[in-house]
Amino acid sequence: MGPGLLEKVYEVCLTHELRKACLEVKRQVTIPILYDGIKFDEGLILDLLVEDKVIIELKSVEQVNPVWEAQIISHLKMTGVSLGF
Repeated sequence: MGPGLLEKVYEVCLTHELRKACLEVKRQVTIPILYDGIKFDEGLILDLLVEDKVIIELKSVEQVNPVWEAQIISHLKMTGVSLGF
C-alpha cells in the first residue's frame, strides 16, 4: 500500500490479512469506562482486538510519540488484556 495513507486504510488491510491467517479480529471495539462507580459507554475505542488476546493500536505517522506507549499500557490495564502493539 505504501506510506501516506490514512490509518483506516491500513486497519482494513491488516484486518484482512489477519483474517486470512484464520485469526478472529474485531475492529473499533468500544470499551466502557468505569469511574466512580459509574459506567460510561463513550469510553475507549480499540483499533483492533485479535483473538480477544492482543490489542493493536495503529498509527499512520512519520515519528513515534512516547505518549502512545502510555496509551497502549492504559488500554491493557483497562481491558485486562496482557499483550498490545
